[in-house]
Amino acid sequence: MRVVLQRVKRASVTVDGNVVGNIGHGVLILLGIEATDTQEDIEWLCGKICRMRIFDDDEGVMNLSLEENGGEALVVSQFTLHASTKKGNRPSYIKAARPEQAEPLYEQFKTKLSDMLMKPVGSGVFGAMMDVELVNDGPVTILLDTKQKE
Repeated sequence: MRVVLQRVKRASVTVDGNVVGNIGHGVLILLGIEATDTQEDIEWLCGKICRMRIFDDDEGVMNLSLEENGGEALVVSQFTLHASTKKGNRPSYIKAARPEQAEPLYEQFKTKLSDMLMKPVGSGVFGAMMDVELVNDGPVTILLDTKQKE
């Protein structure tokens, strides 16, 4: 699994002119699911997102996690995070999981994250064309990949 994690002041997802998910201060999570991903990837990634210290404390130092800060989360499926641009100019998405595999993992990811944060998480609509709006906070943008665990 790959994630682009963005600390935001606010973010929303619109499908067919209707806002389907929105949050205030917290994180926007663009989630790409690979064909080899498992429940273990979900566990590691959700834990990392919840505990990563990317929010300012009273001294203005990034010392608080999403759990500690009480921020919100918005999850958007993003298969294009697994694009390979090795050959030619047209990206290949061969590593991205097929929808029948990816959608259940996406739903499990949202459930696990919600359980860990002890609150609902916002989300887009799997497989839909979505308009994602956000106001970056910082900006703070972090890439996470369960296959590289850096």
